[in-house]
Formats: sequence, C-alpha cells, structure tokens
Amino acid sequence: MVEERPYDHLFKFLIIGDAGVGKSALLLRFADNTFTNSYINTIGVDFKIKTITIDGIKAKLQIWDTAGQERFRTITSTYYRGANGIILVYDVTRTDSYENVRKWLVEIAENDCENAPKLLVGNKIDMSRIVSTAEAEKFAKSKKLDYLEASAKENEGVHEIFYHLTKIALKKKPNPKEQKDEVDLNEKKKKNNGKKCC
Repeated sequence: MVEERPYDHLFKFLIIGDAGVGKSALLLRFADNTFTNSYINTIGVDFKIKTITIDGIKAKLQIWDTAGQERFRTITSTYYRGANGIILVYDVTRTDSYENVRKWLVEIAENDCENAPKLLVGNKIDMSRIVSTAEAEKFAKSKKLDYLEASAKENEGVHEIFYHLTKIALKKKPNPKEQKDEVDLNEKKKKNNGKKCC
C-alpha cells in the first residue's frame, strides 16, 4: 500500500529586506505564534516549515528567513535558487528600509528570480508610521507587486501574507494532469530524438 503524502505541494518562500524590519518576527508569529521584543540579527539563514490548507489543497511551506546585513549577502544569494515566492519586507517607521526596497528588487533580478511571485509588506503598523499606505501602494503598483501591511507584535495581517503568496504560487503550479501530459510529451520527444533518420 502506497503511503499518502501529507501535502499536495511544497513551496520555498524567501523573506528578504533590511536588517531590523521584522522579518524573523513575522516568520515566528506565523509559524509558532510567538513574539519577542528582543532583537537579534539573523546570521546567514534560518527557516521554518508550516503546512496550510487552501481550498482543500495542502501546501507545505518552507520559509527561509534571510539576513539583511550586507556581509551576509553572498551567503543568502544561493538561497534564491528554486524560490516559489518572495516576501519583501520594510519597516513603515523607517524611510531608509522603504527606499532600500529598490535595491532588493535589483538583487532579486540579479538572482534570476524575477518570475517568482513577489509580495511587498509594510511591517510594524502598530507603531508611529512615516511611510504612508498610499505611497507604498502606489510604489508597489508601479513595480507590479501586491502590497500588504502587518504587525508581528499585534498579530495583524501576518497570516494573510503567507496565505496570499501561497494562493499566487498555487495558480502558477500546473495541475497534476497537465504535469503528467508534459512528462509524457517529453518522453516521446526523447524516444524520437533517439531514432536514426532514413
């Protein structure tokens, strides 16, 4: 008897952005429903796994939390490979983290991840904000990014981020029948290529 897989799809998501914007806080709130005020820099990369269900489809999320500091940039570049979705986080109380979103978008392009679904997230909305929602929405629209806001501390909008990105990733996935047809077609091509002509 074949053992049934506990999930239908496996997705690799990355959380990127400047140091101190709350990437780890968002991940911990989503994966473990915990929050701490103490701030510790992520060294290199950390990750969590969580399985969620959307419209009866079980998606296993492998979420990579990357370090925001320059000195870890070369380490994290290898983790872009095979990403099914990218969450780009900035801090609504820090203009510099918002302005650096452009740099992160350049890095995404340089790592050949332009086709991966991307989501711009304004974090720390429980605090006195400097970057307005309207400004961020306008920028996101100009870059063809979906935009959401959250507070890891207040557990506001956190789950929406991961569910929203998973829905987009699921839309990009071919259904099992389409995948099988593609495999069959590739097998036929291989066989035909092996035949000698004339």
